[in-house]
Amino acid sequence: MTIRLAGAILALGVASSTLAGQTDYYNTDASRPVRVEDAYPTERYAFELQLAPLRLERERGGVYSWEVAPEIAYGIFPRTHLEVGFPFRFVDPGTDHEVQGLAGIEFAALHNLNVETTTLPAFAVAADVLLPVGGLAPDRAYTSLKGIATRTFGFARFHANAQYTFGPGPDGGEEAGEASRWMAGLAVDRAFPLRSLLATADVFAEQPLEGGAELAWTAEAGLRYQLSPQFNVDLGVGRRFVRGGEGWFFTFGTARAFGLRRLISR
Repeated sequence: MTIRLAGAILALGVASSTLAGQTDYYNTDASRPVRVEDAYPTERYAFELQLAPLRLERERGGVYSWEVAPEIAYGIFPRTHLEVGFPFRFVDPGTDHEVQGLAGIEFAALHNLNVETTTLPAFAVAADVLLPVGGLAPDRAYTSLKGIATRTFGFARFHANAQYTFGPGPDGGEEAGEASRWMAGLAVDRAFPLRSLLATADVFAEQPLEGGAELAWTAEAGLRYQLSPQFNVDLGVGRRFVRGGEGWFFTFGTARAFGLRRLISR
């Protein structure tokens, strides 16, 4: 059913009319290419289809994991978008016990509270629910709230994110997936408009849900390039710093922005 749904979403994007004049490379979503995002949503009546966000991670001990997380976002209200994602994971520990499967279904909403001014940053709030669907999903649903701030200067933009996840941590052999109790981070990006290019970097800390787990720090850097007004690609690299779990990871993603004429004409 999930594969059929993803195929229907892709067909919708191909068959729809495009939105002219998008500068989508400038709107940084979480993990495209870095975790810390800006305070701006998908435009009203616009869709953004993330076709193949790919993440490859190598942890200490030679354990490799892959994740592909197709998502679609829709600007449902002014300064507000809804989003649904289907993360698939593949873990290869270097033995005959490879594990793969759906790592949950994720529903999210982001609302921009204000337009940035010369004295006031742009602020946004986001809510996220990760459902326990799939073999690699957490054993229970987790709900998160995030606060986002973006401040623009002549030479760069700066972003701050803070997120908290509600609910009890995993018990015994329960799985928590990728969820963390809290996350806080800062990012900076610089746009090169004549080249439709954005360079960005961030650093953030996160506390796992498991009791007594070590605080993890991550540093990332990446590029986002717009190939056309509706299509962009991104590439990133990062390093996680935590005792016993250090590792490098690489990300690659593509996204297409589009709209439906009957929605835009309202």
